[in-house]
Amino acid sequence: MFSYTAADWLALLIVTSGITLQAIVGIGLALIAAPLLYLINPAYIPAPILISGFVLSLLIVIQQRQNLSWQRVMPAILARLPGAWLGAWLLITIPQSTLSLLFGISLLLAVGVSLHRFQLRATPTSLTTAGFLSGVIGTATSVGGPPMAIVYQHEPRQTARNEIAAFFLIGTPASVLMLALQDGIDQHSLQLTLKLLPGVLLGWGLSRLVDNRLNLTSARYALLAVSAISALWVIGDGVYQLWGTAGAM
Repeated sequence: MFSYTAADWLALLIVTSGITLQAIVGIGLALIAAPLLYLINPAYIPAPILISGFVLSLLIVIQQRQNLSWQRVMPAILARLPGAWLGAWLLITIPQSTLSLLFGISLLLAVGVSLHRFQLRATPTSLTTAGFLSGVIGTATSVGGPPMAIVYQHEPRQTARNEIAAFFLIGTPASVLMLALQDGIDQHSLQLTLKLLPGVLLGWGLSRLVDNRLNLTSARYALLAVSAISALWVIGDGVYQLWGTAGAM
């Protein structure tokens, strides 16, 4: 059995909130939880968030298996494989300070993209591009949802949620495998993952209670604001680390 510290309980609450949103609209876990968890402990990024999202995707796909179009989302799934390899290589290769900057900037871009409506449809070409970008960004920083969300933004909410879940169900193990091959997963990150899993199950249960009752527009803007502030904090931390490294030279 694991003992939970105050930080662990806070992380569990954050993941529960992110899982609830993602179970309803298709993305939200990484966008909300990743920056906050990174501030608690950088070891939460990326493996624990990736694996938590995988478990949620499994639950969604099992429930919605009759309503999925695997053929349509397959280009994105296949394109994630080389993207995951590149993302794992970046994670292992670049310094922590540079990763903080990359992570924070990726989050800000994701928030900016989420605030605009691009006229992009779910075609094989757009899905392939989104799948590759999701593999790179998601494996390196755990924030891989926005590229897919852009492609699916004009689809019905249930369709977007179900097909994005199918994408993550197959694509996330590829990212985790690439991380493992690059020594990007250790025992500590696995322990953190296990501590987060109750939040996945609780968030999944809550989503089934509040679906169709939640004011998604108001919640979306509030959560994006939290994400933007957290991203700026992470960027500031990266700049501080770079400044300290430069001063020590």
